Amino acid sequence: MSHPSRIGRHEHGQNLLVDAGVTAAVADLVAGWRPSPVLELGAGDGALTAALVPLGRPITAVELDPHRVARLRSRFGDAVEVHHGDLLRTDLGRSLDVVSNVPYALTTPLLRRLLAAGRWGHALLLLQWEVARKRAAVGGTTALTARWWPWFAFRLHRRVPAVAFRPVPAVDGGLLEIVRRPRPLVDGPARDYQRMVDAVFTGRGRGAVDVAGRRYGRRVAREWSASSRVGPAALPRDLGADQWADLYDRLRR
Repeated sequence: MSHPSRIGRHEHGQNLLVDAGVTAAVADLVAGWRPSPVLELGAGDGALTAALVPLGRPITAVELDPHRVARLRSRFGDAVEVHHGDLLRTDLGRSLDVVSNVPYALTTPLLRRLLAAGRWGHALLLLQWEVARKRAAVGGTTALTARWWPWFAFRLHRRVPAVAFRPVPAVDGGLLEIVRRPRPLVDGPARDYQRMVDAVFTGRGRGAVDVAGRRYGRRVAREWSASSRVGPAALPRDLGADQWADLYDRLRR
């Protein structure tokens, strides 16, 4: 009996989803969102598309492979608007929700583009398991998540075994939901807040409070430590969204 390769990927770098239980779980999560048009990035063979169609929402599916585009159009007809295009160049400036089985090689550029775009409300992304955990701050946050926390909430829903994909990748996947906050945790330009996050993550010191004290003054750091309960040993990766927001608010006073 032959076994699928654990390292192969199709020509456009995506491992196609073949597990009906996972596609049903994605559809259930999307069904819980406020009804909006759905944009599927990297539709592949249409496994997720087929699960989303019964929800009755306008669906636009973007796929790079022209052969798959033709098959998607034949399969779904008028039920889905299929576009031949690059998911990294797709217009995200409309009011919609995003679903994607993300090609692993495009994870970081797609996340950065999504988070910088202005109007979508929810995103449900299939990523590598460890990447999904990091984005959801499981076991500690990263600078990328902390930079966008005031505007978005990140939620890890489930682990998706590698055998749910073809070709079978070397690692499991993870289902990450990103929700735009109705009201940001901070006021002011995103770039100012993000410079602060970068400065604390890269600054010298024995912990986040020490780094903040060296950068912004000991008094500010002590007050922040007390109000947000940030201990002297806490590292930037240990901080939560509200703690980052509190530090920024103190710097703006």
